[in-house]
Amino acid sequence: MLLFAYLILYFLLVFVLRSLLLWKKTGINPLTFNKTDNAHGFNGKVFTFISFLELIVVGIYAFKSEWYEYLLPFWYIENSTLHKICWALLFLSLIVVWISQSQMANSWRIGIDENNKTKLVTNGMFSISRNPIFLGIMIANIGLFLAIPNAFTLLIISLSTISINTQIRLEEEFLKREFENDYLEYAKKVRRWI
Repeated sequence: MLLFAYLILYFLLVFVLRSLLLWKKTGINPLTFNKTDNAHGFNGKVFTFISFLELIVVGIYAFKSEWYEYLLPFWYIENSTLHKICWALLFLSLIVVWISQSQMANSWRIGIDENNKTKLVTNGMFSISRNPIFLGIMIANIGLFLAIPNAFTLLIISLSTISINTQIRLEEEFLKREFENDYLEYAKKVRRWI
């Protein structure tokens, strides 16, 4: 139950609240995934699927424990030490994502915004990683897997890894076009992940 409550809180803070704050401040909807069949639109659908899959898997774990065996648990790696590590990773993720979103300020988007000009953010967390928000999300996915190790949380990590790496490359191409040499210089100094 605690894990489900944390997941809901996580989504509310880093997606819903952050989106509402940006929209209220700028009038811009930060959700930029389109409904087209291009790579960006498709990736938005994959992100949505992963989010619903997380809610379903954690919901089963929290409220329908008798169904948990159908998620193909990896019972042999369930132990109290990994459970403590999972919570450390989940809280670390929330901190990294929240701080990174705060440092992006009005430039933060969910996806690629080709309609509204933003500035290139290179300070704070972005001086350590070009993608600290995605890094934080991956940390959360690993934490979730350690909390409830099963075939579906492993699938979440796998799909997220592919989808996030695809999104990063799409965003890098956009940033190269948008900021040209400024982005290229930044990319030389700061690694993609860490």
